[in-house]
Amino acid sequence: MDSVIPQISFLNLTIAFIPVFLVLPFFIYWSLGTKKIIYALSRMLVQLLTIGYCLTFLFTTETPWVLILVLLIMVFTASWISLNEVPQQRKDLFFKALLAISLGGGLTLVITLFGVLQLSPWFQPQFIIPLSGMIFANAMNAISLAAERFTSELAHQQTYPQARNIAFGTALIPITNSLLAVGLVSIPGMMSGQILSGITPVIAARYQIMVMCMLFASAGLSTALFLTLSRFSTRQSDNI
Repeated sequence: MDSVIPQISFLNLTIAFIPVFLVLPFFIYWSLGTKKIIYALSRMLVQLLTIGYCLTFLFTTETPWVLILVLLIMVFTASWISLNEVPQQRKDLFFKALLAISLGGGLTLVITLFGVLQLSPWFQPQFIIPLSGMIFANAMNAISLAAERFTSELAHQQTYPQARNIAFGTALIPITNSLLAVGLVSIPGMMSGQILSGITPVIAARYQIMVMCMLFASAGLSTALFLTLSRFSTRQSDNI
């Protein structure tokens, strides 16, 4: 299956922002924080262009320590961002989020690399960096939902077990919906990218199954660890 991926010029890339600009008037007229959206879009643009050039270097490096440094930066950044919705509790919860993402995401990454892909040699940045990015970002989003719901439920006088259970269920809603919709409602980005690059749909589907298992595991394990560790931040640790 041969195909040529269209090269997107910077001029053509600007066309992608046309539908984005159509959304901005709603934020302006409905007073929904236009500056925040513009900042987010600008930051996205700068970050993705920067990471494109950085990955070009990283994919050619033969130094494992550089890759390890990148993974550490990913984990620390994901842990910090995951608590954006609970800034007042960030100081108390940051280490818990860091440990949860490191262990839950790290275990998932190791099993994927050495069990499923069986990379030889294991040090292949072109596999490790994209997969770890998906894993840690997914764990970050799940913990973000869990942290917000967990603190909210505790503020409404729920016991720790009740708050934990509600938060865990809430955190897994997005990935659960994705499991139900994949292949029917949506063709995920990784599968689409592989098909566009010339890989047969059957092989692309296998990779996507691996990714979906990977995302579910990283979200579930990281969130469960985070909520378990957060027990020690509450006074309601009974009936666990």
